[in-house]
Amino acid sequence: MTNFLRLFFLAVALSMDTFSLSLGIGSLNVSNRQCLKISLTVGIMHFLMPFLGNIIGSQIVSFFQLNSNIFLGCILLFIAINLLIETHRNEEQIDLDFSFFGIFLFSFGVSIDAFSTGLGLSGVTNNHIIAMTIFSIVSFLFTYGGLKLGKYAYHKLGKKANILGILLLLGLGIFHICK
Repeated sequence: MTNFLRLFFLAVALSMDTFSLSLGIGSLNVSNRQCLKISLTVGIMHFLMPFLGNIIGSQIVSFFQLNSNIFLGCILLFIAINLLIETHRNEEQIDLDFSFFGIFLFSFGVSIDAFSTGLGLSGVTNNHIIAMTIFSIVSFLFTYGGLKLGKYAYHKLGKKANILGILLLLGLGIFHICK
């Protein structure tokens, strides 16, 4: 039970950034289908990234010197700027249409911390499949919950929620770059 709680709290920590970013994206009135696609992709990536981190991570990190905060910050700024341009272009409503590549890029960006967690996963548990499953389920739920809560804010606040979502994405992008 102690091991499960440790893994659960680690999964919550890994999913917090995903939740906050999902709030921003959800405030742009994403469709239910897009909510599900984004959440499933993030959940799958939170399973695969620790797996890859556990298997080949130490060699890749030392070879590429990957800085996940700067990478994630750039992705967030890119999304926020595109949404700002789309808002300016279409004053009536933003139609956030994530392509497969866009969803993958977002999911990859918010899952890089799960990759680095995979590096030390053996120090936390010997049952990697259960750990990665917990990470996947929690990140799916946090992403879906954030998107739905952001969508609820959109319906209650209207256009102000769009602006709030863009500002949140910009702020989080700058925060991750400066971190």
